[in-house]
Amino acid sequence: MSLMGEVNKFRKRRAGEVDEGPQTTEFLTIVVNGQMFGIPVLQVQDVLRQQSVTRVPLAPPEVAGALNLRGRIVTAINVRCRLGLPDMDEGTKTMSVVVEHEHELYSLIIDKVGDVLSMKNEDFESVPPTLDPAWRDIANGIFRLENQLMVVVDVARLLRHSVH
Repeated sequence: MSLMGEVNKFRKRRAGEVDEGPQTTEFLTIVVNGQMFGIPVLQVQDVLRQQSVTRVPLAPPEVAGALNLRGRIVTAINVRCRLGLPDMDEGTKTMSVVVEHEHELYSLIIDKVGDVLSMKNEDFESVPPTLDPAWRDIANGIFRLENQLMVVVDVARLLRHSVH
C-alpha cells in the first residue's frame, strides 16, 4: 500500500470510521527461550538494547532492578525468571521491550525482538489447555502461524506478581 493509502487509513481510524476489510491487531513479536510471544503494539513504548540495570534490594526475584530511561525510573522485569526458565548464558546479549502498565513503565528483559505482525482478529484462539502452565498464566490467547505458535501476552498478568 502506498504512503498516502496508509495516511488515509490512519485518518479513518482516528475519525472512528471502520475499514471495510478484515479487522486486525498488530503485535510486536518477542522470543523467550525459543518461544514466540506477541505484545500488542499499542502497549509498547520502546525497544531497547541491553541496558545497565541497578539491583533493587528485597525485590522479588523476577525484578532485575531499575534503569533510567530518559530521566524516568523504569522497573526491569526478567521475563525468563518470571516464567521459571533458566537464565541465559553469561555474556549473552538481551533486549528489552518497554511497556506501560497502570501509568508506570516496565522494561521486559527478553531474549530477542522479532517483527511487527498484523494478525486478523478472527484467527485469534483461546489459550489451549496443553500450553505450558507458566505461559498459560500470562497469555490472552494464541495465533497459529505457518510453523509456530504465537502466544499473546497479557502484560497486566505478566506483571501481576512482580509489582503488587
